Amino acid sequence: MLKLSSDQQGGAVKPARLDPQGPLKRDPLAPHQMRDRLTPAQSVIVLCHLGVPRLEQDRWSLTIDGMVEHPRTLRFDDLMRYPKAEVVSVHQCCGSPLAPFEPTRRVCNVRWGGVRLADILADCRPSAAAQYIWSYGADFGEFSGVVVDAYVKDLPISRVEADVLIGYEMNGSALPAEHGFPARLVVPGFYGTNSVKWLTRMTLAERRAPGPFTTRWYNDPVLDGAGHETRETTPVWSIAPESLIVSPTPHETIELSAEREIWGWAWADGGIRSVYVRTDDAATWRRAELEPSRGREWQRFSMRWMPGRRGAVALASLAEAMGGLLQPISGRRNAIHDVPVNVI
Repeated sequence: MLKLSSDQQGGAVKPARLDPQGPLKRDPLAPHQMRDRLTPAQSVIVLCHLGVPRLEQDRWSLTIDGMVEHPRTLRFDDLMRYPKAEVVSVHQCCGSPLAPFEPTRRVCNVRWGGVRLADILADCRPSAAAQYIWSYGADFGEFSGVVVDAYVKDLPISRVEADVLIGYEMNGSALPAEHGFPARLVVPGFYGTNSVKWLTRMTLAERRAPGPFTTRWYNDPVLDGAGHETRETTPVWSIAPESLIVSPTPHETIELSAEREIWGWAWADGGIRSVYVRTDDAATWRRAELEPSRGREWQRFSMRWMPGRRGAVALASLAEAMGGLLQPISGRRNAIHDVPVNVI
């Protein structure tokens, strides 16, 4: 077991009662269950590395320090004095840092309510030299043999102005404890690991945070031109293009020559410009109808399909991001989603 000191993590111990202690996850909805545009609160993904802190709203505070002219400590009532903002966005777990390329499709679409981080930072007057924001959660403990005083992640300060929130609502209600009550960071378009729950401190700095959740885990290898991994890594920040099929459902029986609608959701940081669907021919992809991008929400796609042969068929969808990046066939966390059906 490795114990990291407070100095190594850049912060002090944040005592809190954890209930439960240790890693906690709730199985997400399966793709065929993701029929709602907004995911109900009880079905929103839960993944806690170190446990669930039980905090009291009237005793909670958020300290903002580091490379700012005016360090501040905000109470919850102070947050309420700022204008409320709402953002609807895809919220996706990137998967276990111990198996970073295993597709999990832990994803949902959520309406967040809170305060724009940019508004708060404007009152703190960040230094022009500040490049990153280190965010600390109240959770602490051991993960994969490493003991930490707090869950710490970092965020490029250049991202803040877009739509980053200090969130205190999810789908119009107060955050449940397992989702970060009373306040959490919300970084729309970035994988959920970056949206630190039970937020207690934010430090502005010139460099990335040194803790294990930014250095040891949640960094992907950079590929060379031949698709081979190099020694360089890139942070797990922006959500890669991905899609899934909601209907038909896995192993559904479908009648030959009966027209069906294939539909599902597609998403990426920055939006999706095209979705393609594969039906009978493994080498042929047809463009589906796709609704326009709306901020950070997932986008519905659909295609009419009339089966042309009996037997087992593997349906699949493939998303193309606005910048042209394609969802990979295999080998990555955002690999294509297959749905086996039986045509009779």
